[in-house]
Amino acid sequence: MSAPHFPAFPDPVRFWSRLHPGRPALVDRAAGLRLTYAELDARVARRAAALRGGGVGRGALVGVLAGNRAEVVELFFACGRVGAALLPLNWRLAAAELAVVLGDARPDLLLREERFRRLGDDALAAAGAVPAAGWAELCADPGDGPADRAGDVPDAAVEAEDPALVLYTSGSTGRPKGAVLPHRQLLWNAVATATAWELGPADVAPVSTPFFHTGGWNVFATPLWHRGGTVVLLDGFQPDDFLAAAEEEGITVALTVPTQLLMLMESPRWGRPLPALRFFISGGAPCPAALAARVRAAGYRFREGYGLTECGPNCFALSDEEAARKPGSVGRPVPFLEMRLEAADGREAEPGEAGELLLRGPQLFAGYLRDPGRTAEALAPGGWLRTGDLARRDADGVYTVCGRRKEMYISGGENVFPGEVEAALADCPGVAEAVVVGVADARWGEVGRAFVVRRAEGAVDEAEVVAHARARLAGYKVPRSVVFLDEIPRLGSGKPDRRALAEWEEVTA
Repeated sequence: MSAPHFPAFPDPVRFWSRLHPGRPALVDRAAGLRLTYAELDARVARRAAALRGGGVGRGALVGVLAGNRAEVVELFFACGRVGAALLPLNWRLAAAELAVVLGDARPDLLLREERFRRLGDDALAAAGAVPAAGWAELCADPGDGPADRAGDVPDAAVEAEDPALVLYTSGSTGRPKGAVLPHRQLLWNAVATATAWELGPADVAPVSTPFFHTGGWNVFATPLWHRGGTVVLLDGFQPDDFLAAAEEEGITVALTVPTQLLMLMESPRWGRPLPALRFFISGGAPCPAALAARVRAAGYRFREGYGLTECGPNCFALSDEEAARKPGSVGRPVPFLEMRLEAADGREAEPGEAGELLLRGPQLFAGYLRDPGRTAEALAPGGWLRTGDLARRDADGVYTVCGRRKEMYISGGENVFPGEVEAALADCPGVAEAVVVGVADARWGEVGRAFVVRRAEGAVDEAEVVAHARARLAGYKVPRSVVFLDEIPRLGSGKPDRRALAEWEEVTA
């Protein structure tokens, strides 16, 4: 049997431009740009012609160093039409870090926007020889150049396994690796997400997560474009701007991470009615139950999600009712996705027992770019992806994520999940945020250390934090020390940089 293939690039922009040309497709708030599907289709066609005119075709890799702007969306769909893959580059990296990515990925074409000129130049100089000759400007309208004379180009025929996106991980556990997301993954994730999350053409979603993360593309954007919905681009996350966009654009579904929810609650706009909003969904890290309760108390529906670059990223679904009834749970598997919880001894974990979450299905990535060794490490026999995350499944089949397997520490022979401790500290008066890591201890092997950010009006001290934890947790789970920080160090995804905190502890202990 031959490998599955598409007769042409499965392009929702082209489809909807013909079926409903006047329907809104994309809003770029920073640029004041609003595009219908017909208008977006025309801009994608010009950009695809420019790529083809520049010799970019099937199998090419196009790197782009830019924020959340309409031109990057156009470039993504244009790459698909000519059979290339898009590599969104992380503009939060230092030049030396970005150089590592460029040297590993070896893109065929590099585009950037002006504000990242110096970063791009320094990174390319540090990277040394890469196939790309240098940076080209990500112009607002490629039709202004000679390539526009190439006219409309036919969609390239692509295989289901052909790369659509290459997204580099944050590198929290070592050298960054480029996850290859094929057309097959994006398509199945879109179908599963739209089905399980009940997305339709009337839905409107903001995208404030950077495009160098899967959340920027695949939580709501690509699923909504497949359904003919509307995507609102925000060039970064600012609480007031986010809530203003939710009100003014009629946002119906919104992705946040727990830290962003805390920031939203400090905005004077928080708590205003948002009649169009169906739900907030929190991802990226477990959301403390107390924080979720505050969202609901403000009058908003709230759900938790789970996913990762290598699979999905939308792996679970649950209703508003079950989300409220089972706080902290992420729900049930979305269509097409299989799940297994593997106990430490390799057996299937019992209901209520924590085990590593393994995933399998058509939403799985194609592997790491030019790295078969680490691809093999990520996959268990039978094609299962080892997520490295620990989860429990209750008697009803509903899953709750406990935290990362590598984050779990053992204190006096007992397993401690930092997420559970952090959830207990979340409603401590005066605590805005807490992150817990395990540190070495001569007697217990490991004990917890809490890194805490105080609320603006808070004057909480270490004794109060420990007492609060002791009233809610078993003794072995209570942090033995507390460190107060002005802010928690973060990865580009917005998640706490636990590795940095662990290294900080080693230096200052």
